[in-house]
Amino acid sequence: MNHDLFQYVVRQADNCMVLCQRLCALGAQGPELEEDIALSNMSLDLLGQARALYNYASTLEGKGRSEDDFAFMRDERNWYNVHLVEQPNGDFGDVIARQFVFDAWHINYLKQLQTSTDSTLAAIAAKAIKEVTYHLRHSSQWVIRLGDGTDESHRRMQRAINHIWRFTPELFMADELDQRLQAQGIGVDLAAVRMEWDNIINSVLSEATLTRPPEEHPAQGGREGIHSEYMGYLLAEMQSLPRAMPGCQW
Repeated sequence: MNHDLFQYVVRQADNCMVLCQRLCALGAQGPELEEDIALSNMSLDLLGQARALYNYASTLEGKGRSEDDFAFMRDERNWYNVHLVEQPNGDFGDVIARQFVFDAWHINYLKQLQTSTDSTLAAIAAKAIKEVTYHLRHSSQWVIRLGDGTDESHRRMQRAINHIWRFTPELFMADELDQRLQAQGIGVDLAAVRMEWDNIINSVLSEATLTRPPEEHPAQGGREGIHSEYMGYLLAEMQSLPRAMPGCQW
């Protein structure tokens, strides 16, 4: 088994799966019907991406684990997503701020992954980028609408951006695994992703009349299985039924 590639794939799948779970929890809680449907659709897109990646991880591992095993039968320390995606939903501004900074990273990550020398990863990225293009357009429009809206919406959108900001640097922290796979032409150049991300972030925040916060005390460790206090509660809710009734089929 190529352990590096396996771990790399699981990391990306976990990002999608955890953010999917956060968005799923917003069902019937959107500020309007159209937004409720939009968030649900984005959640389903992320679920589809996670499933494709978990299935590929299973093939690489060769131990017969299913996508359900990856999603429902791993403990907190065996999840490798960044801290950003596990942060609580909060109010609608918090949801949009988290989604926006992730989407701006995700689309540029996928653009590079499309040229991966690993044909399966490249194919998954090529399909996912069509969905994430919509995600970014949607979240960007909401940041602008709220930031450049009323005094109250501006204040709350700025607060949400400020709150989520310490979780963004982790998206670009390349460790030895990232460096090895980038050198092989499989993984992406996170420094280049950061440059494109900065361009999107600066443009949208400027149009939204929002101030980009300074980077202070960045969160890290999520991709090594060290998570915030929220991750355990998220997994407990997501995994409760499969763990209570293992192997159950409907």
